[in-house]
Amino acid sequence: MRGDWGQARFSVELAVTPAERNRGLMNRDHLASTAGMLFIFDPPRSVSFWMRNTLIPLDMIFLDRDGVVQRIHENAVPLDETPIPGGDGIFAVLEINGGLSRALGIAPGSQLRHPAFGSGAAWTCAGT
Repeated sequence: MRGDWGQARFSVELAVTPAERNRGLMNRDHLASTAGMLFIFDPPRSVSFWMRNTLIPLDMIFLDRDGVVQRIHENAVPLDETPIPGGDGIFAVLEINGGLSRALGIAPGSQLRHPAFGSGAAWTCAGT
């Protein structure tokens, strides 16, 4: 992920099938600071999340088909079943530890690259 704030790298688990997306990060009591879960919605759509059975606070980063951050919900409350809307045209949602997006400076307009977004999903190294 990168933006005006710099760049960050996360090791992500994918949640692609309905069963994987429904389970998400439920019942986990820890998430490494460089880890996350990437939920894929193909085709893009209106999405809403909740924190049922989720034990750790999370930031939810809602992305469009191009990997551009459209919205961030910070510090979702563990076990709260209140719907968290992501908006329309969402292709992916990255969940990371609560408060991490603010600490890193991730904001709407930041970009995420991952093979799930298709070809050109990685940036070239500096100096190449």
